[in-house]
Amino acid sequence: MKFEYLIVGSGLAGLMLCETLRKRDISFKVISNNSQKASIVASGLYNPVVLKRFNKAWNAQKQLHYAITVYNEIEKFLKIKIDHKLPIFRVFNSIKEQNHWIVASDNVELDSFLDPEIKYLDNSNIIAQHGYGKVNNTGRVDTKLLLNSYKKYLISRDLYVEESFDHKILNISPQLSYKNILANKIIFAEGFGLKKNPFFNYLPLQGTKGELVIISAPELNLNVILKSSIFIVPLGDNNYLVGSTYAWDDYSNLSTNKAKNELLEKLEKLISCPYEVVYQRAGIRPTVADRRPLVGQHKSYKNLYLLNGLGSRGVLIAPSMAKELIEFIEEGITLSHEINISRFNTTINILFFIAQVIFFFIAIDLIINKKDNYLIDNTIEVIY
Repeated sequence: MKFEYLIVGSGLAGLMLCETLRKRDISFKVISNNSQKASIVASGLYNPVVLKRFNKAWNAQKQLHYAITVYNEIEKFLKIKIDHKLPIFRVFNSIKEQNHWIVASDNVELDSFLDPEIKYLDNSNIIAQHGYGKVNNTGRVDTKLLLNSYKKYLISRDLYVEESFDHKILNISPQLSYKNILANKIIFAEGFGLKKNPFFNYLPLQGTKGELVIISAPELNLNVILKSSIFIVPLGDNNYLVGSTYAWDDYSNLSTNKAKNELLEKLEKLISCPYEVVYQRAGIRPTVADRRPLVGQHKSYKNLYLLNGLGSRGVLIAPSMAKELIEFIEEGITLSHEINISRFNTTINILFFIAQVIFFFIAIDLIINKKDNYLIDNTIEVIY
C-alpha cells in the first residue's frame, strides 16, 4: 500500500505529525523502535516562562494556545485525560528575587502569566521562607499515557511498524520506498537517534541526558507544581515527580545513582516530610545550542524532511512545529528562518553556531565552578 507520508519515530514529535496529518485526512505510516525515551520520561510540563530569569519563553503565548487546543482535541479523540492544569509556584530564595518577580510581572508580555502578589502556602512540610511567585496558565501533560494511547490507536489501524529503521535500505528515487512500504515523502522524527541518520547527521544536534525520580510522600499534601532548583510535580495518590538533571557526557538511557543523589539532595532542602523513592527514569533530550528546533527539508533530497531538536520544552512547542512543517510541505508556507534547518546550510551559519557552542561550554564551566555571577549572566546573554 502507498502512503503520502512515512514517519520515522513515535515520540512527541512523531505523534504530533501523525495527529496533524490525521486531521487533514492525509495518509501516513509510522516506523519506530521506541529506542529514544525522552518523551516517555519527560515531566510533561508546559510552562510559558523561563523561571530562572523571569522572562517569556520563545513564542510562548502562540505555542501555548495551540498546544492546549491540540491536547484537548486528542483527549476527546482517544477518550483519555492527559492535560492536568496546575499553577507553578516559583520558590523565592531571597527578597531580591521577590523584587525581580514584581518588576517582571509588570511586563506586558508576562502579565497574563505572572501573578504580581507574593504567595505563601499553608504547608509546614515545604521550606520556603521568602514565599512564592505564582505562574498561571501552566500544567502537565501525561506524556506516557498520551504516547501509549496514540500508539494503540495506530496499531489498531495497521499504521504502526515496531522495528529499527535501516537508513541504508531506504530508496529515495524514482519512488520513495522502504521494504514493502511506498510513500511520497518521509519525515524523520528520531530524537537523539538523528545522530545515526546519514541524511541529517550533519546538523548540530546535541544530547542532554535528563533523569527524574518518582517519590511517595503521603504527608506532603501538595496540589501545585513547585519550582526551585528542581521541580516537584503532583501525580496523584501521594506520588510526586522530582526532576530533573542535566548531563552532557552520558548518552545512555540508564538511570544513575549520581543523578538520584543530586535530586534527593536538592529535594531535602525544599521539603521536610518523609518520602520514599519508588521509581527513577532517564532519557536523552534532543537539543540545539541556539535553543531552536530543527525543522525543514533536506538540501538535496526534496522528499526527505525533519522534525527534531524540541529540547526540554517539547510539550509546549511540538504541536506548533508539526503544524508548521506540514503547512510548509502541503501549502508552501515559508518556514521561519530561526527553526528552518537551512540556517545550518552555509559556512557562515555553521561558524556562527560553533561560536555559540563555545560560549555555551564557557557558561557551563562558569556555573560548575561557581565563578562570578556577573560573568555567568553576561555569557548566557551572549548565547541567547
